[in-house]
Amino acid sequence: MAIILKSRREIDLMRKAGAIVADVLSQIQELAKPGVSTAQLDDEAMRMTEQAGADPLFKGVRGSYTAVPFPGVICASINEQIVHGIPSEDVVLKDGDILSVDFGVRLNGYCGDSALTVGIGRITEKKQRLMDVTRRVLDIAIEKSAPGVKWSHIAGQMQSYAEVSGFSVVTEFAGHGIGRQMHEEPRVPNFVSRELKAHDIVLEEGMVLAVEPMINEGKAGTRTLSDGWTVITADRKCSAHFEHTIAIVKNGCEVLTGRQ
Repeated sequence: MAIILKSRREIDLMRKAGAIVADVLSQIQELAKPGVSTAQLDDEAMRMTEQAGADPLFKGVRGSYTAVPFPGVICASINEQIVHGIPSEDVVLKDGDILSVDFGVRLNGYCGDSALTVGIGRITEKKQRLMDVTRRVLDIAIEKSAPGVKWSHIAGQMQSYAEVSGFSVVTEFAGHGIGRQMHEEPRVPNFVSRELKAHDIVLEEGMVLAVEPMINEGKAGTRTLSDGWTVITADRKCSAHFEHTIAIVKNGCEVLTGRQ
């Protein structure tokens, strides 16, 4: 399928969706403390989404490994959980955890999607470094994205920074184009593969991408739990996840899911 370029009007509409996402994630970051359940965070995300007049992007999405649609408004993934963790009253945050929250909305027909990882209470230096490196991997993509740049050049720098830092890049999942649909072309990997080299993406003005590095403390291997959704590291070491929706513009890129 072809990549759908967005007009300035469409980018501005996506920025409005992105502002809601940013506000919700900021509130969740404040609320995420020891003793709080991930269901409580999910409830707050739903309340804020409805108050803003938007629709949650993830709730009800069909998966690849189960017939059960995703039940949450947010994905709440703790420690060794990489992505797609299901919010639950039974999952209570503890001092020393790291929590990755992925969240998106649709507003006036256009989507915004973002993620962050937060430390709960006092965390170890290694967990903090994992979070810092993952955030920096995303920042590299934002800094380097501009019309005419090949995505393989950016992905190579993202992968190199993570690996030189002693971590590994999850290769099972990647970012994606985004617009009227949550997932559009192209697939946006955070690493260089044979497929990317053969079918590279040259960034163009009007592309809107959800860039989302997932970085593991240990090896890159993953497995999916019996709920059909939650993806964990195969070696049970921690993982971090950061994401922004960005628009490629004349002189670089604009982050659409940043705080306004």
